[in-house]
Order: sequence, then C-alpha cells, then structure tokens
Amino acid sequence: MPRLAYLGPEGTFTEEALRLLEPDAERLPCANVPAALAAARNGEADGAVVPLENSVEGAITTTLDEFAWGEPLLITAELLLPVRFSLLARPGTEIPHIKRVYTHPAAITQSRAFVARELPDAVVVAAPSTAAAAQEVSLPGSPYDAAIAAPIAGEHYGLVELAGDIGDRTDTVTRFVKVNRPGPLPEPTGSDRTTLVVFLADDHPGALLEMLTEFSVRGVNLSRIESRPTGDGIGRYFFHFDFEGHVADARVGEAIAGLHRVCGEVRFLGSYPRADGVSPQIKRGTSDTEFAEAAHWLARVRAGRV
Repeated sequence: MPRLAYLGPEGTFTEEALRLLEPDAERLPCANVPAALAAARNGEADGAVVPLENSVEGAITTTLDEFAWGEPLLITAELLLPVRFSLLARPGTEIPHIKRVYTHPAAITQSRAFVARELPDAVVVAAPSTAAAAQEVSLPGSPYDAAIAAPIAGEHYGLVELAGDIGDRTDTVTRFVKVNRPGPLPEPTGSDRTTLVVFLADDHPGALLEMLTEFSVRGVNLSRIESRPTGDGIGRYFFHFDFEGHVADARVGEAIAGLHRVCGEVRFLGSYPRADGVSPQIKRGTSDTEFAEAAHWLARVRAGRV
C-alpha cells in the first residue's frame, strides 16, 4: 500500500483527486504544496499528489516553482477533476442567517455570482484552503457561519450542504498530478503527455523562438507553456512546457535532445498517460518509422553507399 502526501488538511479537492488516482493508498495530509513534495523527496511518503493548473485560475505557481528546484521528481499520472463548490454549515443553520463566510480566495473568485445573489449581506473572509475553512466552521464558537468548500469537506467535518454546485461556471476543472522519486517511466500508451522545465543558457534575441523551433520542426504539439521568474533579477525567466507524446517517441526524444543542446538546463519532469485520453495527430515525416528510415538512410550515406 503506497503512502502518498497531498495538499491538506483532510477534505481538500486534492484529497478527492488522490482517492481517485490511488483508492487504496495511505494518505498523508500536508500543510502546503512544498511540504507535500518534500515528503515525497525525503522518503516520508512514496509520492505526492498536488494541483498543477485550473481551467479558470490558470497555473498553480507554487507547484511550478517547486518542480523547478530541489531534488528531481517525476510526474507519473494526472487527473482532471471537475470542481464543485458547496455552501457548508453546521446543522441547523439557514441561509438567511449567514453573515460571515470563510473560504479560499480561489473559491471566492469562482462563486461570486452565488454569493452576490444568495448572500448579499454576508462578509466573505479568505482562508488558507477550502478544507481549512470547513474545519474552522465546524468548531464550536467559530466566528464563521458557513464555508464554501468541496462536498468531501462536509463529510469530514460534520457540516451539512445548504447549496450545491454554486460555482459561477459548471465546467471548471483542476488538473492534479501524482509525482514519485525518479525511477522507471510509465510505458507509452499512444496518448501521453511530457513535461519539462527549461532554463535559458543566456538572454538573447530569439532565445524563446529557438526553443519553440525544436518542437515545431519535429511536429511536437505544445499544450501549455508558462514562464516563471528565476529570482536572479528582473527579466530572468525559466519555462514550463507540456506537450503531446512520450519521451520514447522519436520526435519527442529528438526535441528534448535539441533543447539540451541550446539551453542552459533541461529538467525532465516525466512522460505519463494523458487523463483525457486524446491521441496526438502525427505530422507527416515525424512518425517513429520515418525517423528510423531517415537514420538508416543517413547511415548508408555516411558509409558511402549512395
């Protein structure tokens, strides 16, 4: 039974994602993303589950930064979790009596319409997490009347759901990833994703174009690109890439090797099955067979067999 760390406390969306990814795993709640990844790195846990991006809020920058520094970790699986917010309160509470609501800032942003319509006189206060908000509301004497959190938080802390699915958008999704210490990669499935962190060798005109060209000329489709500051001064950035394919694919392997030649550092974060099951469209001239045929032809030319 693996032991997996996750962004706690109990009742977070991350715990729900972990339950779906590894139903039988022992769960180790951690105070924040860095603590969960540290537990995976130092062996306190066998791995960790953390959020990577949200379809409304965008990338989880803390996770991006943690992947760029420290001991390497590999993403081995991902999950797309629909985000469903509920208004949770102690038994006996009614919506008209709610004056103070506690929740995470992201939940505030994503449920503005409901709060404005149903709780126009309520004060909404920011919490460290939606689960922490639910935990606080469950305590006797809490200064808060209700929490906006995942339904799973109500189960953990004995709260009742006064309203469900209260997000402004019904199609909001958060992408979670499971990470492990370096080891054998998941086998290619034909529907895979690869993630990298790339540091520039130096800042010069066309540096980003050089990186993108390594993908473009080999028909590798990018699905996400993010820039993050290195901390070494204004204008100094490193880059996160998600793209279609597995490092075992010839086009992907050659693209990564090309980046290694022109960049200061390339940190490989894993090749793993895509949660949505979408297979890439292979551009003419970039299949494994065509790469192998080209390599065979080049070997003949170098041997003088023209």
